[in-house]
Amino acid sequence: MALKISQREVDGVTVVALDGRIVLGEESTALREKIKSLLAEGKKKIVLNMDNITFIDSAGLGTLVASHHTAKKEGASLRLCHLGSKFQEVLQITKLLTVFDVSDTEAAAVASFSQ
Repeated sequence: MALKISQREVDGVTVVALDGRIVLGEESTALREKIKSLLAEGKKKIVLNMDNITFIDSAGLGTLVASHHTAKKEGASLRLCHLGSKFQEVLQITKLLTVFDVSDTEAAAVASFSQ
């Protein structure tokens, strides 16, 4: 199942809704390319809405970390919201919760940029 990626603007923040799995191959490549194109367009505030992510593997985690790093290098900020309990647990175990800005809701993630 391919990863579906849709984007919209909310209060000057680019919200990228992800639907499906972030796994090695097409899916993680698609996500990486999406982030790169947003940065190339000059987008500096990006929220990844993980509400409909059903599965993520180590390559998917690597893609998230690489995207976060790339965004930082470009002077942009990448935040995550709507992590399921399983995904939250994975980020906790891997200590990646300390790397990402994580919000419970999309609204909170968008609002976090203006604080």
